[in-house]
Amino acid sequence: MQSSLTSDPASRLSDDDVQAIDRLRELSTRLRDELSRVIVGQQETIAQLTICLFARRHALLMGVPGLAKTLLVSKLAETMSLQFSRIQFTPDLMPMDITGTDILQEGQDGHRHFQFIPGPVFANIVLADEINRAPPKTQAAMLEAMQEHRVTVLGKSFPLEEPFMVLATQNPVEQEGTYPLPEAQLDRFMSLIELDYPSEAEEIQIARTTTGGELPVLRPLVTGAEIIAAQGLVRRVPVPDHIYTAAARLVRRTRPRGETAPAWLSPLVAWGAGPRAVQNLILGAKARAALAGSYMVRMEDLRDVAVPVLTHRLITTFAAQAEGVSAGDIVRRLLSEASDD
Repeated sequence: MQSSLTSDPASRLSDDDVQAIDRLRELSTRLRDELSRVIVGQQETIAQLTICLFARRHALLMGVPGLAKTLLVSKLAETMSLQFSRIQFTPDLMPMDITGTDILQEGQDGHRHFQFIPGPVFANIVLADEINRAPPKTQAAMLEAMQEHRVTVLGKSFPLEEPFMVLATQNPVEQEGTYPLPEAQLDRFMSLIELDYPSEAEEIQIARTTTGGELPVLRPLVTGAEIIAAQGLVRRVPVPDHIYTAAARLVRRTRPRGETAPAWLSPLVAWGAGPRAVQNLILGAKARAALAGSYMVRMEDLRDVAVPVLTHRLITTFAAQAEGVSAGDIVRRLLSEASDD
């Protein structure tokens, strides 16, 4: 049974919010067009990145080297007048290398005092390149920044400027010398965005674009203050009751020991998604709806964000790995079964 919201999609939005959603849809189109001047293909990746940004969440990018992950993130920041920072994670990286530290300075009065020098995490969009190569204590420092939007150095807390978003990358091929992120840390990322190889036509276009002159400088289309306002707007997008129910039921079906889990799931999944998955499903669906110009969340919004939101929250068994069944395959099968109900 659908909520009464479906009879009047804009019933819980003010006139100002309706107009703001219309402007956000136009902005989304302009962002895609501007990024296409540099980025070839990757439209789904761009869409999921913007969903995470306007939902005020973080994303984990998974892809082999050479798929323009760094270029995409830096150009996305360029179109939004945001400060971009890239951190290359290595086994010898210390927490202070990303958060900053106090340095003893001599003032004009001749006295020495400590002055805090901010690290690269003090930016609006932070690319944590190969985050699983850093030791756990450095990953923990990054986790505090992601969760609390602040860093603590020598007992002092320093807030991070909003908007703040972490885009971390992992190489799915090479795992030697890495420190895999614990499930609790993976759960802090709203979405796992998997980048695939480009098509033949796209690869030819990439060669033409990148082997000629300098890449164009993209125009800033939106300010940080406008992004913060849009993030607040996303929170106000109405959600029908049946969408909340569908999100909760989908997540509960991922838990092998749950009453609603299908019989085929137990041999394939060791642990399912937790309650934070439901929150991120709803937030992601809200952001997708607003970016598409919709005045309320629809089932297609929920289904579109389900795979990136749930994939990294499922722990598959050895049997699943032996059969070549990925977490994404399991989520897609659950979605297919839900649509048949």
